[in-house]
Amino acid sequence: MANKYVIGIDYGTDSVRSVIVNAANGRIEGSFVFEYPRWKKGLFCDPSVNRFRQHPLDYVEGLEQSVKGALALVSEDIIKNISGISVDTTGSTPIAVDRNGTPLSLKPQFSSNPDAMFVLWKDHTAVREAAEINEFSTGWGGTDFTKYEGGIYSSEWFWAKILHVLRSSKEVRENAFSWVEHCDWIPALLTGNTDPLLLKRSRCAAGHKAMWHPDFNGLPDNDFLEKLDPLLSGLRERLYSETFTCDVPAGNLSEEWAKKLGLSTDVIVGAGAFDAHLGAVGGEVRPHHLVKVMGTSTCDMITVPAEEFGKTLVAGICGQVDGSIVPGMVGLEAGQSAFGDIYAWFSKLLMWPANEIILKMSWLGEETRNRIIEETSGQIISELSRQAESISPDESSVIALDWMNGRRTPDANQELQGAIAGLSLGSDAPRIFRALVEATAFGSRMINDRFASEGVRIDGVIAIGGVAKKNPFVMQIVADVLNMTIKVAASDQTCALGTSMAAAVVAGIHADIPAAQAAMGGGFEKEYHPNPVRAQKYNDLFEKYKKLGNLIEKGLK
Repeated sequence: MANKYVIGIDYGTDSVRSVIVNAANGRIEGSFVFEYPRWKKGLFCDPSVNRFRQHPLDYVEGLEQSVKGALALVSEDIIKNISGISVDTTGSTPIAVDRNGTPLSLKPQFSSNPDAMFVLWKDHTAVREAAEINEFSTGWGGTDFTKYEGGIYSSEWFWAKILHVLRSSKEVRENAFSWVEHCDWIPALLTGNTDPLLLKRSRCAAGHKAMWHPDFNGLPDNDFLEKLDPLLSGLRERLYSETFTCDVPAGNLSEEWAKKLGLSTDVIVGAGAFDAHLGAVGGEVRPHHLVKVMGTSTCDMITVPAEEFGKTLVAGICGQVDGSIVPGMVGLEAGQSAFGDIYAWFSKLLMWPANEIILKMSWLGEETRNRIIEETSGQIISELSRQAESISPDESSVIALDWMNGRRTPDANQELQGAIAGLSLGSDAPRIFRALVEATAFGSRMINDRFASEGVRIDGVIAIGGVAKKNPFVMQIVADVLNMTIKVAASDQTCALGTSMAAAVVAGIHADIPAAQAAMGGGFEKEYHPNPVRAQKYNDLFEKYKKLGNLIEKGLK
């Protein structure tokens, strides 16, 4: 019998990657990345007000080109034996659609309207709306619909973003029939069923970001939404009540997309999910093991058997949802709004003289100037890491906070800002960099400590993502601060691999997600073990980090 193959499509912040995977062993046969051209130009975004929007054409073009690019790398025999496709995306990344499920920005009159675009996960324009949702939820006299979301609603999530856009744009408000998450729209597009009332909605997206729960018979009721703001009245009935886990088919590949891609309409398309959650699947998550997706930000996920978890409510996280990661398990999500982004910010800060002065030195040849900039920027993080590694944790008095992009968990507050304290005339760049790395590690520990204090046991830590693969200095500090061994997943494409595992289940090749993980998992390439001496020193510094955090947070109030 011929091997069966699946396609995993992984939509990230900057690009989309498609992989063709052997479902028998997890081997990646072909892979292709498409960078979003409009996003790359900075269109529809305004970082000064934390507005980050993406045009659906970036996604549609990326879908076709990345899949075709991967298919071009494999044989006809492999193409003929492709059985399933699954998709992961960033989230919460919703968009306004018309009655047919067409994003408004695909219509000529909305083609340049940022409010008609996908509102990217890291868009923080809805801080005010999130604050209103939090205040109203606990004081309106009815059900607190945030209770399964950790008790605090974030500006990064579904309802806050929708309310902000409805208030901001009369044109969008008058033309939007419904709203669809990115991870739901792509499978709908592939199957030809974009009807907002009929397309299959992700359990992952709905439960973690939209306050969906079986106890509520779905989404928050219309009475709550209407009293929150009359602009939301009637929207619930134009959304959904049922949700689907990643092992459920969304339908078969449509004739249109089968023709575009050169595939069969027998190919089954799975219900979508978020990238981090399927990354946890690809990282071989198992009960009571925390998976940390460590990139520009972090997403921290853990699964607990549903029968063991019961009615436990965990405060201050990004939701607890039955089946959001692995069907049959309660998936809990937390995370940090900035991780690698903080290192990138510091690198950019240090590069200012080079970019603003050296590039203008006319007495240097253009090729020389560009080479200086390129080599310096390419080496700055590795050199900072090398020199910071030789500094003892207790040698520097510098303490930093990792809130440069607000705080996601525990206890979401996107208005918070970062801070650096304890500076002296002897505080050089490596010492400040080390303090920033330690701050991101302390932020990780805050998440672990919250889970522990709420009765969620953590038996081990698995790391995936760019930082986990590329920076041993950062990983060792995180291991020391957590005082736990961290295993790094071997796969370079963990999210796409997890999405492929879901596709293999949807196509009937494997019975369930654990079976797909057993067959297709790539294992682990490295372990970081905590140093007991440094771990003890970090206990003391962690207390200083918390004191600084309390001071800054109270000061802002």
